[in-house]
Amino acid sequence: MPRVAKGTFQVEMKPQSETGAEDGNSNLGRMSLDKVFRGDLEAAGKGEMLTARTQTQGSAAYVAIERVTGTLNGRRGSVVFQHSAAMNRGAQSQAITVVPDSGTGELAGIAGSFKIDIVDGQHLYEFEYSLPE
Repeated sequence: MPRVAKGTFQVEMKPQSETGAEDGNSNLGRMSLDKVFRGDLEAAGKGEMLTARTQTQGSAAYVAIERVTGTLNGRRGSVVFQHSAAMNRGAQSQAITVVPDSGTGELAGIAGSFKIDIVDGQHLYEFEYSLPE
């Protein structure tokens, strides 16, 4: 039976480099991610993000890999998330999933999907997951 964890997080993104792949229409870049999660997930996240920004307002994309370590509803361990998201002239789509077999400790065997929403500048998450009994 899937469970749902909810809460907030803070993120710090630091540019790591421009790839030099700028063609007048798009620019590729790389960022480091540092996150602090609060709520049902009390954890720290570290990751790497690749980005593509275009000259069209509201059109961009990113992919990222992030390891999150801490406690999920009382169970300690870590998990790796795979991110893929795009904005098409402001219309957003995202897919953030648990990398299979990435769970450690009491999170071994975890599976699920993660959603991010930003409301009034606050980052919110909803993590639907399942764990072996």
